[in-house]
Amino acid sequence: MAITEHELSAVAPPSDLAVVADSSHDERWRITGGSPIRGEVRSAGAKNAVTKELVATLLTDEPCTFTNVPRIGEMDATLPMLAQLGTKYEWVDDHTLTLHTPEITGQISEEYSGINRIPILFMGPLLNRIGEAEVPLVGGCTIGPRPVDYHVEGLRAMGAEIDISPQRFRATTDRLVGTRHRLPYPSVGATENLILAAVTARGTTVIENAAMEPEVIDLVLFLQKMGANIAVDIDRHIMIQGVDRLGGATHRVIEDRIEIASYAAAAVATGGDVEVLGAQQEHLLTFLNALRRVGGNFEVHDRGIRFWAEGPLTAHHLETDVHPGFMTDWQQPFVVLLTQADGPSVVHETVYENRFGYTSTLARMGANISLTSQCLGSRTCLRQPRLQPLGRHHRAHTAPAVRPGHSRPARRLRLRVGRTDRRGHVHPARHRLPQARLRRHPRQAGRPWRHRRGTERPGRLTDPEQVRGDSNSTFLSRPVTATTVS
Repeated sequence: MAITEHELSAVAPPSDLAVVADSSHDERWRITGGSPIRGEVRSAGAKNAVTKELVATLLTDEPCTFTNVPRIGEMDATLPMLAQLGTKYEWVDDHTLTLHTPEITGQISEEYSGINRIPILFMGPLLNRIGEAEVPLVGGCTIGPRPVDYHVEGLRAMGAEIDISPQRFRATTDRLVGTRHRLPYPSVGATENLILAAVTARGTTVIENAAMEPEVIDLVLFLQKMGANIAVDIDRHIMIQGVDRLGGATHRVIEDRIEIASYAAAAVATGGDVEVLGAQQEHLLTFLNALRRVGGNFEVHDRGIRFWAEGPLTAHHLETDVHPGFMTDWQQPFVVLLTQADGPSVVHETVYENRFGYTSTLARMGANISLTSQCLGSRTCLRQPRLQPLGRHHRAHTAPAVRPGHSRPARRLRLRVGRTDRRGHVHPARHRLPQARLRRHPRQAGRPWRHRRGTERPGRLTDPEQVRGDSNSTFLSRPVTATTVS
């Protein structure tokens, strides 16, 4: 979630910030660390909610209005796609948007292929509205394979005929029909796609093992305002009774819980004190528990949540999970926070197998982080059974983090290891914990490194190829775990 210079200045001293536009018009941040961040900042609307709700407006020929809309790059990618389909939109003010699609007049061009994950979500509304859909291939953040087979299987179960070419998806139907469909994994995108397809389908649709993230529920609330008949059960069942038509509605987008967690982690890691206006406790329950365990604290009030460090930070063992577990998108800012804790911390990523690419940048800044393929957690890797046939689903990469707008500036505000000289040069700390000796057994090329017999001490992988994630690094067979040592 990108933030403006004004918003960042609210929590960091202005003298420590510089925004530079280079010749290619790309914005870069230059941040001088060493100061706790203090102040207040308002959280923006959730990107993972509003983009799906924009797509949902295609289900009606009446106007829809959204408030608390974030002005981010994802909006700049989604709105032009809607415009190609015939949507007319207008910014009423900085964060209020009105959309109206009286009729579908075109299709999404291939220039949007690979831009984000939104195109596949157009299929349900377009099939319901005009009986056919043709959309480009999807893209998204580099965090591991995220195929759309769950989307395709669900839509086919509802009566859609789908052809997949190297460039596009094409689907047709006389009318979608309700069905009972169980998702192999509680995928957020697949759940949302099936909901969008089912609200005006004929009959009743039951989605089993559905995702229950707050952003999914926010989409349900918006559709209910439009006239949809949707019930949500506590056992991950969503039941949709199809209706003949939907009307327009006005809706406030929920706050971005990823952005809120990023501000909170930065405040605690730097020993600061930040109040995030608009933050909702019910969307952050698991994160708040983890924050308190490492030494952070918070105060909930009517305006939002205040975050600060209660004392020295302590190590923590953390596992990501689907909601209501610890959100995989919270993992990056929390790892930055754990680099400031005393003792080794273990973070077990169970949702996406390529979510630690950013740690190589932290290591260059002096953090002591090791990556291992061993499954050190108690929770089963959720995607492992489906991805094992790929043979390389836990390979390390150095791709940018999903939230570079938060995790990278945060770690530059204060997260430095060692000392800083009078010229501001950072000198990484020379002290490290005793390093475990690593060896590779004969005929085990491409398999995970493991400790020598008799040692369980945390160590830093010494194979530079494995750290960089080059082609010689490994085809890992188990979930990736990050260990941070202060």
